[in-house]
Amino acid sequence: MNDWESAQPLRRRGDRMRRREFITLIAGSAFASFVAAFRQRLRETGYVEGQNVAIEYRWAEGRYDRLPDLVADLVHSRVDVIATSGGDTVAAAAKGATLTIPIIFTSGGDPVARGFVASLARPGGNMTGVALLVVELVPKRLELVLELVPNATGIGALINPKNSNAERNLTALQDAAREKGVQLHIVEASAEADFEKAFASLASLQAGALVVGADPVLQCPPLSNCRAGRATFLADDLRVARVR
Repeated sequence: MNDWESAQPLRRRGDRMRRREFITLIAGSAFASFVAAFRQRLRETGYVEGQNVAIEYRWAEGRYDRLPDLVADLVHSRVDVIATSGGDTVAAAAKGATLTIPIIFTSGGDPVARGFVASLARPGGNMTGVALLVVELVPKRLELVLELVPNATGIGALINPKNSNAERNLTALQDAAREKGVQLHIVEASAEADFEKAFASLASLQAGALVVGADPVLQCPPLSNCRAGRATFLADDLRVARVR
């Protein structure tokens, strides 16, 4: 999206330090490289943290239920701009908290359908950002997994049911699986504590490969942190492909 008209007045308003808020569903330690890139790009555009811009960070640590309080706190702090990461749920929480503070978001779904913006070309309102259109890429994910494991007759799908795009992503994945003639085994996880049970289920189902849903909870911390019992990648019997 290229409509930054509403954000332009934020470039310089006198000499006072501007305050940006960075909020994500992911734990801070798992997001370090993204934060570094965020700071670098700010420096390239003339904003140096601690000199002319202050950044306040909020980490939901993978818990969707923390988002309303985190967003309310940052709005109360009267920041100048809110940058969100972690998908539509985080963006929606920010939208629900303010209609005046500019919000820069990343969206895995359709931001127009979600009501974040009026259109991709002219967002309008106080929100703009990047739309990844994850649902449209679901068939390609399955295609790539089948190229990696061509003999697999059963494919696992790890989904976070709390993700706002979960139903649309799952429907697209089921449609793609039917078209490819492969059986889809669906398991759910909404926190790291759920991984062991999910992988144990995949082991009993003898899934030959796994498609991991595009959800920050499922990707950070990495699935390789699951070391308990059969959750250790099913002792390499299950090939994991996380494709964005």
